[in-house]
Amino acid sequence: MSQAVNVTLPDGSNRSVPAGTPVRDIAEGISPNLARAALAALVDGKLVDLAYPLQRDASVRIVTDKSPEALALYRHSTAHLLAAAVTNLFPGTQCGIGPATDEGFFYDFIVERPFVPEDLEAIEQKMKELAQQDLVYERQMWPREEAKAFFAKRGEPLKVQLIDEKTEGQKEVSCYTIKDKETFIDFCVGPHVPSTGKLKAFKLLNTSNAYWKGDAKNAPMQRIYGTAFFSEKDLKAHLTQIEEAKKRDHRKLGRELGLFTFHPWAPGAAFWQDKGTTLYNTLANYMRDVLLPNGYVEVKTPIIYNKALWEISGHWAHYRQNMFQVHGSEGEDMALKAMNCPGHYLLYASDVHSYRELPIRFHEQTPLHRNELAGVLSGLTRVRQFSQDDGHCFVMPEQIGGEVERLLKLVRRVYDDLGMAFQPKLATRPAEYLGDKSTWDQAEAQLRSALEKAGETYTVDEGGGNFYGPKIDFDVTDAIGRKWQCATIQLDYQMPERFDLKYIGADNTEHRVVVIHRAIFGSFERFIAILIEHYAGAFPLWLAPVQAIVLPISDRHLAYAASVRDRLVAAGLRAELDERQEKVNFKIREAQLQKIPYMLVVGDREAAEGTVAVRERSGGDKGASSIDSFLASAREEIEHKGKATVSA
Repeated sequence: MSQAVNVTLPDGSNRSVPAGTPVRDIAEGISPNLARAALAALVDGKLVDLAYPLQRDASVRIVTDKSPEALALYRHSTAHLLAAAVTNLFPGTQCGIGPATDEGFFYDFIVERPFVPEDLEAIEQKMKELAQQDLVYERQMWPREEAKAFFAKRGEPLKVQLIDEKTEGQKEVSCYTIKDKETFIDFCVGPHVPSTGKLKAFKLLNTSNAYWKGDAKNAPMQRIYGTAFFSEKDLKAHLTQIEEAKKRDHRKLGRELGLFTFHPWAPGAAFWQDKGTTLYNTLANYMRDVLLPNGYVEVKTPIIYNKALWEISGHWAHYRQNMFQVHGSEGEDMALKAMNCPGHYLLYASDVHSYRELPIRFHEQTPLHRNELAGVLSGLTRVRQFSQDDGHCFVMPEQIGGEVERLLKLVRRVYDDLGMAFQPKLATRPAEYLGDKSTWDQAEAQLRSALEKAGETYTVDEGGGNFYGPKIDFDVTDAIGRKWQCATIQLDYQMPERFDLKYIGADNTEHRVVVIHRAIFGSFERFIAILIEHYAGAFPLWLAPVQAIVLPISDRHLAYAASVRDRLVAAGLRAELDERQEKVNFKIREAQLQKIPYMLVVGDREAAEGTVAVRERSGGDKGASSIDSFLASAREEIEHKGKATVSA
């Protein structure tokens, strides 16, 4: 007689079932409708297949397409379906990895030749055929050595390598099959949806070159990107978003608007053209205007340090491969800084601090360098050289809540000025953490309290904190609905220990300081890429590299046009003059393509009356205006940054 196990359901009710009962039977016992909708289950918090046998007492929650875990599961299974289709159509293909992503999924393959668009069409059609056959995703447990021998014999050394790396110490490994005329078998920890028939709405998007594990020294591969949703409606909406994103691509607009360029002799480092430099400096100075009146001091620390610093911080042991290393003239090992915090610790420790001085707030914008792999570099969003609106606040433990509340207000101000919505996310203690639990509990409580006092609605990322402390991350939503993680507020109890950072308390004894890492933009490069795509290059007036351009109708109006331009510049506007011998309609069109907010047309009447004919980038002809009136209106628009509208 089989032993019974006790199952606890989300509503608190309990069921007793024989040991070995698959979780799909639990769904069936609750409701036939639930069983039909079931994709997987959470057993004691672990995501498993519906075939998973219950061998001991456990809490069980059935996963459907309404569950938060479902979409990643669905996409992972679709990636598996992609691999089955590719190996069916291209015998001899080696499969790499195929994870779900925030946008969909991808799978890497070693093939005889690169994929072409016609291949994608054929592969997608094959995926649809396999989906219509409603083939079962069957999990099989194989002896580890037997699995390695199977994949080695089949000519898939990458799978053998993955088994070696991911299953060390295990006797058995998990493999999944999709049984068509040609059975597809893949090493995969899973889980997957029950069958291919669950996969209804997917689309292959494009291919790219890749390398095994992202390392150019490894085998070259072909990566196929795709996306999947639970409904055709959601899929179509996403594909529309992709098309809109292509129009807004910061690499395309950056080139067209003369903002930045790249050169193969400096991979991952932007060359900022004059307009791009203006945009960069405008944002940098704006951040200074936000921070300096709020108690920050701007500092500059060295760009290169002896390895001794990185050994104390832990980066030499755990991050050295991502840093540019340099040998000094005396043979010492050094590295370009990849982050500002260790330098700020040295700066803080260079003096004795009283509790009366705290909080001390450092802000820095000097360049940082990270040795990113060439294959992952992408425009401004993934670079090797960048700067951050970086800051570190040195506080007493009892000041954490108040300081975080101040930071939340600064984040709110900045994103209101940019007209962008954001969602805070509290990330709590992870499974692997440093320090004691009581300190973490107190820190998390202070972060929660600060969020609530600031009136912010937030979500909780359980276990998503850094090993050295909890944090608040901010997901910013752009004009076409994409989310970008930008601002962050991170508590750090560990680096103050490593660097012996302290202050003299009211009791005249030494106490350990707490560090708050914070950034609002993040890196300027990545944030500018986000802004370019958010505004589709049509920046609000306060950010626009060129805010107004004066367009003379003919050469005889040049002198007056130049005087108008000079008045605008003297008043602080970034203004230009189009002196070309072209028709005014051509000049207007050119200015619109450059997305300049205001065009001031001048001819005989304007020269005689001392006025300008104002045209807006998107609103067309606004009529005649005195120069003083235009300047007053422009100043007001610049001052009220948050009222700027997003337009293409």
